[in-house]
Amino acid sequence: MSESLRIALVGATGLIGRTVIGQCVGRTDVRLFAIARREMPLPVGARMEMHIADPAQWAELIATIRPDAMISALGTTWAQAGKDEDAFRAVDERLVLDTARAAKAHGVRNFVAVSSAGANSLSRNFYLKVKGEVENALRQIGFDRLDLLRPGLLRGERGGERRLGERIGIIAAPITDLLMQGKYRAYRSVRTEDVAQAALALALRKAKGKFVHDPDAIRRAAASLPVA
Repeated sequence: MSESLRIALVGATGLIGRTVIGQCVGRTDVRLFAIARREMPLPVGARMEMHIADPAQWAELIATIRPDAMISALGTTWAQAGKDEDAFRAVDERLVLDTARAAKAHGVRNFVAVSSAGANSLSRNFYLKVKGEVENALRQIGFDRLDLLRPGLLRGERGGERRLGERIGIIAAPITDLLMQGKYRAYRSVRTEDVAQAALALALRKAKGKFVHDPDAIRRAAASLPVA
């Protein structure tokens, strides 16, 4: 039997992070190490370790864990950041990049980052501009393999975090997705389970390079994840 791949997960308490944890239940090809700022309940049967620490200590934790790959599901929203640009950048830029650089320094070969549809450093939209700037910076760090996931609207159980507009968008997604053709396909909705499965599948891949995955590519990667 081959040795399990050691994967570190940051952003474990968010929607995608929680789903990644759930997708690892029953898997023997993955040994998951979640790093978070606060505790959270774990699914029954989760084969993993949960490390709670202040972000200032994450580099030290990564050095101790020595993962082969890392999945970054870090991110906040404009509303959660209090509509403050510096507060938003503190998580979606500085924390993501500090974690990625620590990962590279401690031998991580594969880095999978959840970004956003429309990420573009030249965008006039602040959110998409920051996402694009972070993608550009991640490309410069020098991982053997870098996968940037660009989901559109996430369809998953977020609980009370959903805004009214998001809830309406999820209900309408089956129709609006059909209308999104050509360049607009990149903004189609995607199931949270597909994003989590894609992240795991890509973390397991050995081919080197830098790759960007739109919703269609995310679904293809999710389908490639070996059955637990």
